[in-house]
Amino acid sequence: MSDQLAKEHIDVLLAAAVAAPSMHNTQPWRFEIDGHVIDVYLDGSRTLPAEDPTGRAMRIAAGAATFNLRCAAETLGYSTWFGLAPYPREEPDLLARIVIEPSATGNDELRDLAVQIPYRHTDRNPSDTTPVAEGTRISLMQAAYAEGAQLTWLAEDDVRTVLDLVLDTDLREIGDWHRRAERAHWVGGERIADGIPSSALGPRSATYPAAVRDMATRPADRVRVERQFEQHPDIAVLSTDVDEPSDQVAAGAALERVLLTATREGVSASFLNQPLEYDDLRCRVQRLTGLPGHAHMIIRFGHHRSGSATARRPLAEFLKEQS
Repeated sequence: MSDQLAKEHIDVLLAAAVAAPSMHNTQPWRFEIDGHVIDVYLDGSRTLPAEDPTGRAMRIAAGAATFNLRCAAETLGYSTWFGLAPYPREEPDLLARIVIEPSATGNDELRDLAVQIPYRHTDRNPSDTTPVAEGTRISLMQAAYAEGAQLTWLAEDDVRTVLDLVLDTDLREIGDWHRRAERAHWVGGERIADGIPSSALGPRSATYPAAVRDMATRPADRVRVERQFEQHPDIAVLSTDVDEPSDQVAAGAALERVLLTATREGVSASFLNQPLEYDDLRCRVQRLTGLPGHAHMIIRFGHHRSGSATARRPLAEFLKEQS
């Protein structure tokens, strides 16, 4: 084994990692490469102090990036072992350490999911009325469990409760100019490297509250076309038993495994996470699952449609200088 990963392999690994989802597509990752070890760091310049003051969403994003990197490594003939948030006190910004080694035996499932990485995207369009099949629901639950998390499908009454919590969140945000200003910085307009462009916002819902988050911050985006969204959306909550930094990174890995599995099954996803930005509402969401633990994501699943991913920065911008 050579002392250093080949540059072309590094490019493949990082391209897969940065294709992961992050809140408002801030892409809050930096990578440090030393031989066959890749460290995933939080990029403190790309955090969301108003909407994500504890950094939980950023750690979830790091976990998703780590999972993609593990999948890509399998396609190159490597296996991986890793630690999540290995030094939470000494190095809180170090969110994952991944060791990459040549392997004669691969993980077929991770290799298969790697194929889905370019096709996964957040779908903010209405879904049809066909419910997600029971077999697919089970597959997505198993995907979350494989990464140490739980995916709980909500009953129709509980879905209505989530939509009520979305309304509660919107009312709380009316006078919070810090949140509105932060969102305006990352959402809307033409975006060629990061953030969410107007073209990715999807239509407005003709009813309110709706099973889609309206991210619009600009006047032109607030009057975009309206559509009817499904009346009975398929919504699930992703949670973990514990809520330490390593658990939040693990939740991100579980999230990405779920999303890539859904993409393979012809199912797309969007998020209704705004209630999770308030501690009291987050606890109420977790209670809907009937499980102890901590909710990390509220995911709306629908049927896959063609679309394009939001833009990513050049790979060189993600590399961390070694000290």
